[in-house]
Amino acid sequence: MKILFTVKALVGITGGAERVLCDVASGLAEKGHDIAVLSFDKTGGEPFYSLSPSVRRITCGIGDTMKRATAFETLSRMAAIRKAVKAENPDAVVAFMHSMFIPTAFALIGTGIPVVGSEHIVPDHYKNRQTEYWLLIASSFFMKKITVLSEQIASSYPWPVRRKMVPIPNPVAIPDMLSDRMGTTILNIGRLEEQKDQETLIRAFSLLAEDYPAWNVRIMGAGTLKEDLQSLIEDLGLAERVVLGGITRNIGAEYAAASIFALPSRYESFGLATAEAMAYALPVIGFADCPGTNELISHDENGILVSGQNRIAAFEGGLRILLQSGDYRIRIGNNARQIIKKYDIACIVKSWEKLIALTLSK
Repeated sequence: MKILFTVKALVGITGGAERVLCDVASGLAEKGHDIAVLSFDKTGGEPFYSLSPSVRRITCGIGDTMKRATAFETLSRMAAIRKAVKAENPDAVVAFMHSMFIPTAFALIGTGIPVVGSEHIVPDHYKNRQTEYWLLIASSFFMKKITVLSEQIASSYPWPVRRKMVPIPNPVAIPDMLSDRMGTTILNIGRLEEQKDQETLIRAFSLLAEDYPAWNVRIMGAGTLKEDLQSLIEDLGLAERVVLGGITRNIGAEYAAASIFALPSRYESFGLATAEAMAYALPVIGFADCPGTNELISHDENGILVSGQNRIAAFEGGLRILLQSGDYRIRIGNNARQIIKKYDIACIVKSWEKLIALTLSK
C-alpha cells in the first residue's frame, strides 16, 4: 500500500502522538509499504523522533508550527495538502491529531482518496475549545475512519463521530532492561501544562520529603508552566530535591534510573509515558478518575490509583505506600511489565495495517 501520513510538525516536537506516528510509519515502511510523511516543518530540520530511512518526508514550511495558525496560513496549508496528495496519489491518507485531520479532511473533499484521522486526545480537551470541537464533528463526515486510543474514549464522543471510531492503542517498545526499583528517584514525564498537574506531585512530595530524606523527584518535559513550577519548588525549599530536567532524547535512561513513576494528570488519552514506565517494570501512581491512566492501571495489581477531593493529600498517601516497601514496588512493577506487552510495536503496526487495508476494501 502507498500511504501518506500528515502531521502538523515533527521537528522539535516531543509529544507522544508524534512519537507514535514515527513508530507506526517506520513499522509499515519496514513491512514493505510505500510510506511518506507530510508536515509543515521547514526544509532541512530533523524530527525529534527517528524515522526509518525508507520513509520519505515532504516538508511544506508554511507558518510557524509552534504558534496558532492564522486564517491565511490555514488556507495555504490546506491548499498545500491537496497539491501534495494529488502529486503523491496515495492509496490512503492518515492524518494525525485534530490539528491535522480537520484541515486534511476538508482539503481532500472530492479527491476520492480515503482519509483516516487519528485522534490522540479526549473530549475534555474541547471543553473550552468549542470551535475546534464543532470542526471535528463536521470533518468526521469526510473521513472513512477515526482512530482513538480506547473503547472508553470512543464512547464519550457523539454518535456522528463515534460511528467511525476504531480503537487502536499506542505502541510501546518493550525494553530489555528493568528500572532500578530499589533506588530513590520519583520520575514524572510530561508537558509542563495544567493538564499534567505537576504542581500536585511537587506539593505532595513536600509533605513527605522530611520523612524520606534520601528520595528526590525528577520531572522531564517542557512547557508554559516551567517558571511557575520552578518558583513553587524554591518556595517549598525543595530546590535540592526536585529537578526540572527538560527534554532528552535518551528517555529510556530516565525510566531505567527511576524507582517510581508518578503521573498526577487530570486526563490522558492513553498515557504513553505511563505505559512506557510500566514496560520498564516501574510501579506507577495516578488518579482513579483520570481517563487513560485508569484503563492501564489496576489498583494494587500493577500500580496505585488514588482518589479524593484533596488531590494533594490523596497523592501523598499513595506515594507513601510506594516509598515504604521496595518489595511492593517490585511486585506491582513486574505485573505492570507483563500487562503492557500486548502493546508491543509489532502488534500495533499490524492493527494499523489491517485498518488501512479494510478502509481501502470498502
